[in-house]
Amino acid sequence: MDAKAGIKGSYWLETAPPGEPTAPPPTRDLSVDVAVIGGGVAGLSTAWELARQGREVAVLEAGRLAAGVTAHTTAKLTALHTLVYDHLRRTRGPEGARLYAHSQSAAIRRAAEIVEELDIDCDWEEAAAFTYAEDPRGVAKLRAEAEAAREAGLPADFVTETDLPFPVAGAVRVTGQAQFHPRKYLLGLADDLRRRGGAVYEDTRVVGLSEGEPCVLSTDSGVSVRAREVVVATHYPVFDRALLFTRLSPRRELVVAGTVDEALAPRGMYITPEQATRSVRSAPYGDGERLLIVTGEHFTPGATDVEERFARLSAWAEDHFPGLALTHRWAAQDNDSTDSVPLVGPLHARSRHTYVATGFGGWGLSGGIMAGGLLSDLVRGRECEWSGLYDPRRLASVVREGGSFLKHQAHVARHFVGDRMPPLTHSAPEDIPRGEGAVVRMGGRQCAVHRDENGQLHAVSARCTHLGCIVAFNRAEQAWECPCHGSRFTPDGQILQGPAVQPLEKRDI
Repeated sequence: MDAKAGIKGSYWLETAPPGEPTAPPPTRDLSVDVAVIGGGVAGLSTAWELARQGREVAVLEAGRLAAGVTAHTTAKLTALHTLVYDHLRRTRGPEGARLYAHSQSAAIRRAAEIVEELDIDCDWEEAAAFTYAEDPRGVAKLRAEAEAAREAGLPADFVTETDLPFPVAGAVRVTGQAQFHPRKYLLGLADDLRRRGGAVYEDTRVVGLSEGEPCVLSTDSGVSVRAREVVVATHYPVFDRALLFTRLSPRRELVVAGTVDEALAPRGMYITPEQATRSVRSAPYGDGERLLIVTGEHFTPGATDVEERFARLSAWAEDHFPGLALTHRWAAQDNDSTDSVPLVGPLHARSRHTYVATGFGGWGLSGGIMAGGLLSDLVRGRECEWSGLYDPRRLASVVREGGSFLKHQAHVARHFVGDRMPPLTHSAPEDIPRGEGAVVRMGGRQCAVHRDENGQLHAVSARCTHLGCIVAFNRAEQAWECPCHGSRFTPDGQILQGPAVQPLEKRDI
């Protein structure tokens, strides 16, 4: 991301297998048993599970396979999701917490089975997961979480010693978890999917869905895909008919990574909710070193202080891990459901042949693999033990946690109305420095104007093509971002991330 400083982007993208095949878009209309929209962990896991059951499957990916959200994760495969179990025990009861733990643990076991069965070289390592606190005031919550996780069936305990190079006040430890190279894993899964007769298409953006028997998908190239069943696994759903955008809150999180001496690298996987989150783990790197991966500084898309956040996270990593030589930095985007549990199942109340997987809250690897098994069961007319826990049609939990729901709606309303007010716009395009972007009122319309490093101005509509919120410029990542639902666009308006399916309209300067 910062070529002048020699800092690279996502390590997982940089180290993908050489010579990986591309999958061109379809050139004619298709008819399949199941169409899966999205080539990340949830989409590919679902497609692979169905293909091995004999279904004719097509995966439709808007960009490159496993190059979106999955390629920007920290790649921890664990059922310990910060402080979720004590919360679930109180809001869903002990049985809800047990089902959550069971389903997430089953996903880890399933991934291990797949790695062994397909002989995927993906740097698989077993590791313990920790949720820790440096502040003694956080110990009571950790003790409650350890107790709740243990009651839910995880091998959890409370500890005060870790292999971090700094003291902690306490930590929840869960053994038998894993970490791996997510893109190598998913590309191995995609290769086997093709061997089983599945079709994979990249650079194929789905822009329309007609539900029926069969369902019909329309793509940006004009090709149609007919399918008996459709799975929407686009991270944030690209279809609004289920109104899931009212129950999802997008957030971005920053990642910095660098090399440390192998003897000094922690082998556990760590996270703390303190300091706007700090997540730490290491990965194989070679020559007596490991790659330390540190995540944190979560924020709403469209924030303007991302560069300062990167600086804070880098400083924290270097302070806590002396000798760290930073080599990479990137950012991840996640969606939190308003009731803390992912939404996996029928797309809406009247769905008969359409399904969705979303709202993984930062734990999309175990969640996506879990979704693959759950959705493949539903497509085949089966119910699994935890399908009710994740069912998007649930209403009781939304009512119970109405505060989160209302807070999210207030945030969206504030941007939808407030960002249109004249004081929030900038005065003129000529005031915009190189490498910056701003929303400028021109001809009575709000325009998103960016000046590139060569001094050239690029103008597009400032209105997100999803539901019309006003975008803001993220200088650190050189992107227009929607603060309402997380759509992201290049400086010239092309889609980087949904739910938007149309680019920002061009404007004349």
